[in-house]
Amino acid sequence: MASRLIVLRFTQSIRALSRPFSGLRPSHCNYFSFPCPRPFSSAPRYSNTNDQSLKFSPSNTPSQTLNSEWLSTIKARIGKCIFHGLKHDETLEVAALLKNLATNWREYVAGSDGFLTTEQRRGLFRHSVVWEDMVAHDNNVTNAFWTELVHIPWALNYALHIDPEHAEDWKMLWTPKDVGLIISSIKVDYKIPLQRPDKVSVYHKLNSVGKDSFALHVIILSEKTQRPAARCLEDIVIYDYNAASKVPLPDWMRKQFDLTLQLQKEAMQDALEAVQEVERQVDDLEHRVLGREEMK
Repeated sequence: MASRLIVLRFTQSIRALSRPFSGLRPSHCNYFSFPCPRPFSSAPRYSNTNDQSLKFSPSNTPSQTLNSEWLSTIKARIGKCIFHGLKHDETLEVAALLKNLATNWREYVAGSDGFLTTEQRRGLFRHSVVWEDMVAHDNNVTNAFWTELVHIPWALNYALHIDPEHAEDWKMLWTPKDVGLIISSIKVDYKIPLQRPDKVSVYHKLNSVGKDSFALHVIILSEKTQRPAARCLEDIVIYDYNAASKVPLPDWMRKQFDLTLQLQKEAMQDALEAVQEVERQVDDLEHRVLGREEMK
């Protein structure tokens, strides 16, 4: 009876590890004997396969590919080490690692692809998926709707946080007065269906900047699966409503876009280095735990 109970608890725990850590209850954490001040989550792994970034245009900003399977893989690797037993210092190490992943998973997922994920840059944050967004799964039109919905927060972020000197100019972009923006095309690459209950976070990245237009790469993250649910690309034209024609990017806008492109490159580099550090920590943990004499 006792052995059957142990097998049952092990099976339940492995099933729990196959889901995002945000779904774990404190009882799972107690079973594995490490501190659990809040639910855990995870982050993706740097790779050259699976879930490839969209190749929208030759002028893409540099982009790396993250393996969408890393979420479950990294948790299975950590879970295997936990199952075979951790020393006190290893328990503290694992707790700190998981806390880091729980706090920064969006930075790993989106930041490693060049998206800026700070509060002053995000479009939507933990926006609830409601019933009318889906029938059994999310309505594909909803992804395009969310993409268009966050245009105003995107411009307002520049007005309020990034370039307040030209706040009124940024606020006028989404009005049919003077110089504004018009979407000339939108492309949506669906990754996974969204099912309620779930929440989405949406981030923008400048994909390319031209003389009188620019492209925005949009990523829609599922908070439940902690994976991209969709990626979108929008071609946006600078349009003078008074002259009824396209016009070049204003100097104040081009200046901010140049700064944003540089910040995107730096964010990507920082995130990729952080992902590699997580890999190093897990590799080291596996070497110490699974390399013990009793494991041979």
